[in-house]
Amino acid sequence: MDEETDDILRNKPAARDVDAIDRKILGVLVDDATVSYAELGDRVGLSPPAAHERVKRLRRSGAIRNTAVIIDPKAVKKPLLAFVHIDTRGWGKTPELMAVSEYPEVEEIHTVAGDTCMLLKVRTEDTRALEGLLARLYETPGVTSTRSYVVLSTYLERPVQPGVTANWPTPKHMAEPLY
Repeated sequence: MDEETDDILRNKPAARDVDAIDRKILGVLVDDATVSYAELGDRVGLSPPAAHERVKRLRRSGAIRNTAVIIDPKAVKKPLLAFVHIDTRGWGKTPELMAVSEYPEVEEIHTVAGDTCMLLKVRTEDTRALEGLLARLYETPGVTSTRSYVVLSTYLERPVQPGVTANWPTPKHMAEPLY
């Protein structure tokens, strides 16, 4: 019985907190998602089947959303990285503005608080391509201005990390409470 079930809502697994072992697994997978379950288990202190079950549970829960390849921008002729701030009239997230997500040069789109409405992370072949993207943005109804920040050097760029800082350092001027 091959019945189509795409329109049937599946039961979601119960929400479960990510524990210390899960964080270790995620840390290994962020570094290399192709590691075998045997090596993964060895690196986090689990048997290969237990490591496999943990990864399956992390996928089902949504903690692992996807597995992706990180591409060297130079290899695909997109060495120019820029952050583009977009100012709009009214609410920035319009269907017309979100349509820029169709361009593969647009890597991220964020609505933000502060002195701008939206922030784009883009990679282009050169400044001419960036200028073409900016021209496209200015054709979008509601866009009033943009500010582009071209990256000269990148010292850290990484995906979401599983670790959490337990104790942030206290600035020296705040070490002694006033009350």
